[in-house]
Amino acid sequence: MEELREDHDDGTVGRVAAIDIAKASGMVCLRVPHDTIEGRRVQQVWNVASTTNAILELGDRLVCQGVERVVMEATGNYWRSFFYLLEARGLQCWLVNARDVKNVPGRPKTDRLDAVWLAKLAERGMVRASFVPPKPVRQLRDFTRTVFVQERTRHKHRVDKALQDAQIKLSGAVSDLFGLSGRAMMDAMVAGERNPRALAELAQGSLVKKKALLVEALTGQFEDHHARLLGVLLATVDHLTTQVHELDRLIARTLAEITTPHDGTGADDEPAAPVSARVLVERLDAVPGIGPTTAQTIVAEIGADMSRFPTPEHLASWAKLCPRTIQSGAKHTTGPAGQGNPWLKGALGEAANAAARTDTFLGARYRRIVKRRGHAKALVAVARSILIIAWHLINDPDASYQELGADWHRRHLDSARKTRDLVRQLQALGHQVALTPTAA
Repeated sequence: MEELREDHDDGTVGRVAAIDIAKASGMVCLRVPHDTIEGRRVQQVWNVASTTNAILELGDRLVCQGVERVVMEATGNYWRSFFYLLEARGLQCWLVNARDVKNVPGRPKTDRLDAVWLAKLAERGMVRASFVPPKPVRQLRDFTRTVFVQERTRHKHRVDKALQDAQIKLSGAVSDLFGLSGRAMMDAMVAGERNPRALAELAQGSLVKKKALLVEALTGQFEDHHARLLGVLLATVDHLTTQVHELDRLIARTLAEITTPHDGTGADDEPAAPVSARVLVERLDAVPGIGPTTAQTIVAEIGADMSRFPTPEHLASWAKLCPRTIQSGAKHTTGPAGQGNPWLKGALGEAANAAARTDTFLGARYRRIVKRRGHAKALVAVARSILIIAWHLINDPDASYQELGADWHRRHLDSARKTRDLVRQLQALGHQVALTPTAA
């Protein structure tokens, strides 16, 4: 029989408020102890508009009541106004997953009852707070989560479609349609040039040797309406490129404002100096598969303070990069990992896909796993390894990435275990195995 020792706080909260949030309002439930009767609680439920003044007035009322914690359910983006304004008022705000606070089946469902149920769960310590990063990291998220790069890529594809419609096969003759040569040729076509040989003379660099191929690719039925459409598309691409450069500048400035917490220790047990998020991005950039953009996304999604994730396993579990354990009786199985943070998982997936093609430890890890588990699970395993590395690089101010080498697994091979596995495989095939050690 397992004995549990309750030496720590049981998580109960004396004064709590819960908010069931809708688009235009929020149902607030306040539960506080009774003034005179011990063990009894006083409950108040009222509706609050989701305007700034109404939420600030709600914050003042909750502060006057001595509320220790405000809990709200994640509902689209509507929770942000309540969370940010009440947090700025000095209240401790918790955002909880809607899946964790579902009401008991069979009971009526109204906004009022949902708010009461959420408040009861909160006061008994039966909810978990979701990770909401501090304001500077939230601002960095806004800059890194933009879709300008994706929109620019879509418009580049539309440019190629317009050229294909005019029988211009330029994308098949040049490696980069928007390189110096390709862009010069397209600008000339928009300006009115139709002679394939004259357009081919605009080639630069290595394309100078492919003028015959360019003449053939530029021979088509390019008409004036194609030129007008191409001009609009190229202008849109240029505009989006300008926006991307502006976002890069804003990201660089925001990274300089984000630092690691001051409560760590460095060498000789001295207090560690705060590290700028820009330095963290440079550290992450040294990991195979991670580029500057991916490193910025990782810092924007997990922040620079790893105290929210006590161990790298906590971070991997939060990111849903590990299978869910299911145990019933003597049966142990694993379930799906879950959705997780789509922006973080997308960046880690791209990094894992790039690292899998390298001659590094991560590349060797992918090749070992893909043989028995398949491509998708091997990528998830490599993505998890990259996230674990990122946790250590951010958590330790003196850490730097050290490449273990593609032969790390071979150098640390357990020869006895490998021998047993091979003998077992041969015996399963019907062979009788007798081992004779070779002379040293």
